[in-house]
Amino acid sequence: MTLEVIILAAGQGSRMRSSTPKVLHLLGGKPLLQHVVDAARSLEPSAVHVVVGHGAEAVQEAMAGNALNWVEQTEQLGTGHAVLQALPALGADSTVLVLYGDVPLVSSAVLQQLVDAAQQSPALLTAVLEDPSGYGRVLRDAQNRFRAVVEHKDASPDELVVTEVNTGILAAPATLLQRYLPRVGNSNQQREYYLPDVLSLSVADGIAVCTASVADPLEVLGVNDQLQLSRLERELQRQRAEALLISGVRLADPARIDIRGELTCGRDVFIDVNCVFTGDVVLGDGVHIGPNCVISDSQIAAGSEVCAMSHLQQARVGDSCHVGPYARLRPGTELAAGARVGNFVETKKARIGAGSKVNHLSYIGDCEMGEGANIGAGTITCNYDGVNKHITRIGDGAFVGSNATLVAPVEIGSGGFVAAGSTITREVPTAELAVARGKQRNISGWQRPGKKNKD
Repeated sequence: MTLEVIILAAGQGSRMRSSTPKVLHLLGGKPLLQHVVDAARSLEPSAVHVVVGHGAEAVQEAMAGNALNWVEQTEQLGTGHAVLQALPALGADSTVLVLYGDVPLVSSAVLQQLVDAAQQSPALLTAVLEDPSGYGRVLRDAQNRFRAVVEHKDASPDELVVTEVNTGILAAPATLLQRYLPRVGNSNQQREYYLPDVLSLSVADGIAVCTASVADPLEVLGVNDQLQLSRLERELQRQRAEALLISGVRLADPARIDIRGELTCGRDVFIDVNCVFTGDVVLGDGVHIGPNCVISDSQIAAGSEVCAMSHLQQARVGDSCHVGPYARLRPGTELAAGARVGNFVETKKARIGAGSKVNHLSYIGDCEMGEGANIGAGTITCNYDGVNKHITRIGDGAFVGSNATLVAPVEIGSGGFVAAGSTITREVPTAELAVARGKQRNISGWQRPGKKNKD
C-alpha cells in the first residue's frame, strides 16, 4: 500500500490572540506546520494533503514550495468533518496517516510505528498523562482492547479517571475512512464530528483497533496559546542544546542558546551564552563564538573567533579569522584566511583578502580587497550615489589611513598608501601616496568667542 498523509490545519486558534494563523506561528525558527510537514515527508508518502480554513491564503503562501495538496474546509465542524473533505483526493489502496498542524514535535520513528500497525486495520496513537484534563480518554474493554474514545466534556466521572488519552493522530486504510466517516454523527457537547468515532464504528463491526503509545508525551503536545508555544520552544531548544553537547560542542550554558534553523558544528567548538543561530549555519573545527552573537545563514571556518555582540548574516568567514566585538557582517561578506574585522565595523558585499585588517569603526561596502591590506579607523567606502552602487578595489598590501573617505568607483593599487583624513576620488596607483585633504592654516592671536552680556 502507498502512504498518504492528511494534515489538519484549518483551525482559527483564537486563544493565540493573534492575527497570524496558528499553524504559522514559529517554533525553533520555522512555522508549526512546517515541522509537521517535515515529519510527514520523512516517511516518504506519495502525497501530503493539508486541510485549511481560517487564513487559508496566508497558510498556502507561507508554505509555498512544499508540494502540498490543499483542501479547504469552509466550515470548521470538527476533525472528522475536516478529514472528510480530503477523502476525494485519496487513492483507494492507500494507508492514510492523519496529523495535526499544531502538534509539531512528533517524531518520524513514532509515526512509522503507527503506520506499520495500520496496514490492515486502524491504529491510534495514545499517550499516558499525569494530568489528562481536556483530552479525550481512551476506553478499553476487560481484555484491554480498544473500545472507544470519549471526549473530556462527554466523559462520565469514572471515565475521567482514565489517564490514557487520545492524541488525535491515527492511521487507517483509506477504504475504512471512506466507509465510516460519512456515518460519524455530532451528538456531543460540541456538536462536532469527531474523527476518532470511526474507530468505535470499526470496533462495532468487529474490526480490531491497534494502539501505539508515545514514551515522551511532549511529542504529542499541541499548541493552543502563547504559553504552550513558549513551553514547546524551551523544550525544543533544550533538545537541540543536548544534541550539541553530546556531539562534543561546548556550551557555556545550555539554557541560553537559541537554534532557529540548522546548526552544524565541527570538533572543539565553543559557544558562549545568549547566542542565536538562524537559517543554516556551519561552524568549523575550533570555532569560538562569544556571548550575545546573532549568526544567520553563515559559514565560519576552522579556528576563527567571533567576539561578543557581533551579527553575521549570509557571510563566509575563512580559516583563523577574527571578527568583533560589535562587528556586523552583512550579506555578501567574505573573509579570506586570517582576515580581521574589528569592533564597530560594518561590511556588506565585501571580499576581504587573506591577512587584511579592518579593525575599528569602519564601513566597507561593495569592496574587493586584496591580501595584507590595512584599513584605518573611521574609513568608509562611499558606495552609493543615491541611485546605483559602485565598487571600491583595494590592492594587496595597501594602507588606508584613519578617517579616510573612498568615493567609489575608485581603485587603490597594490602597496598604495592613503594619508589619514583624505577623501579619495581618483585612482591611487601602485606604491604611491595619496594625500587629499585641506591645507592646515594656523592663525596667531585668534580670540575665542565669548558670551555676550545680556544687560
